[in-house]
Amino acid sequence: MTARFQSIAPGARLADQVADALAAEVRSGRLSEGDRLPTESALAEQFGVSRTVVREAVSRLKSLGLLDSRQGSGVYVRAAGVEPLRFEMPHVASREAVIQMVELRRALEAEVAALAAERRTADDVQRIRDAIDALHAAVAAGGNGAEEDVRFHRAIAEAARNPFLVGTLQYLRQFLHGATRVTRANEARRADFAREVAQEHARIVEAIEAGDALRAREAAKSHMDNAIRRIEQADPAFWQQEGAQLARPLVEGWPLGS
Repeated sequence: MTARFQSIAPGARLADQVADALAAEVRSGRLSEGDRLPTESALAEQFGVSRTVVREAVSRLKSLGLLDSRQGSGVYVRAAGVEPLRFEMPHVASREAVIQMVELRRALEAEVAALAAERRTADDVQRIRDAIDALHAAVAAGGNGAEEDVRFHRAIAEAARNPFLVGTLQYLRQFLHGATRVTRANEARRADFAREVAQEHARIVEAIEAGDALRAREAAKSHMDNAIRRIEQADPAFWQQEGAQLARPLVEGWPLGS
């Protein structure tokens, strides 16, 4: 490879900048399949960063399938393919990261609920009701019900009878579950929030059981809209303590599919 890279400007995470610069070369074709990258030392010199920064950037691009190491030979550009889906939000606050994930849930959950209303069987309805009962029991026992909430929405997704939607939700599970843990922890701090959530869940279940797709879609969308509102109304102390800790996986932007 003959291309030389510009030194990295201080400010944002250096490894992010190095990874982005290398990835841009690969995606543009200036670095093509089979090309060998300069040595770690050479890249560090070109970018004006430490070898540790280069190592971190290369490791990320390996996890994305753009680069590959060959024992005793070096690091090479891999064949073009579909990159694993990822969400990189290293510079957004915990609160904004959670809101963005709930916005994603809103798009998915509204359609899932509508399809579940159209396609549910009696057994599906029973599983959904069992899941909501388990959620209520968990809350009554003093928990926040995060895992039970996830299972409740999973039961609705299975009733939608669309394996691609179910697969997408499963693929995104660590982010969606992470956002759910944050919203449930916030809602558990206030009795009015907890009551609202229970009522919203009941409306979703009733619409699905009634076979009313339009009402189910609206109920699910409203539930996510209200989840965002409750996050926006969270006590600032929540984000300084529990909220920030629970949202860390979203803020750090773990790669999916690795």
